[in-house]
Amino acid sequence: MQLAVAMTSTRDLENLLRQSVEGNTDAFEQLYNATSAKLFGIVLRILRNRAHSEDALQDIYVRIWQKAGDFEPGRASIITWMATIARNRAIDIVRRQRPEADIEDADIDTLISSGSAFDQMAVADEMRQLEYCLNNLEDDRQQIVKLAYLEGWSRAELAERFAQPVGTIKTWLHRSLRQLKECLGT
Repeated sequence: MQLAVAMTSTRDLENLLRQSVEGNTDAFEQLYNATSAKLFGIVLRILRNRAHSEDALQDIYVRIWQKAGDFEPGRASIITWMATIARNRAIDIVRRQRPEADIEDADIDTLISSGSAFDQMAVADEMRQLEYCLNNLEDDRQQIVKLAYLEGWSRAELAERFAQPVGTIKTWLHRSLRQLKECLGT
């Protein structure tokens, strides 16, 4: 089977995912071929280890296969949805292994970039909105959210860093995420 590399439009990817939900393994293989380099880049940037990233990528596609029916095109672009699954899996691995992961704020804009100009604009708009909403959080809450969700810090590590009980950190994260969700309108 040969995949047309140009098949990267949002509509094409959504169609391949829809076919995958119906059990079409060829469509899923095409989806993998069209998106794996991008997702690998996201995972590699977070894990900073090629072998671990390759292993994680296989697990990520198993999750994408399992969650394919959950994708809602109106909520986010397919590449953003897939990138979120990849990013979350990589962060889970970081939390388990706890290597030093330095994800700079500037890297946020490149974590979920897309191949098409339309997707790039959509992701840029989403990132601007997220940045705006993050900036509306109190400074320490903003930092806690970034450390927890971008660098994979545990609640215990955050509690130690901010000299607060774990329960307080949990509450701050919960409230901050609720505030972000309200700001983002989701």
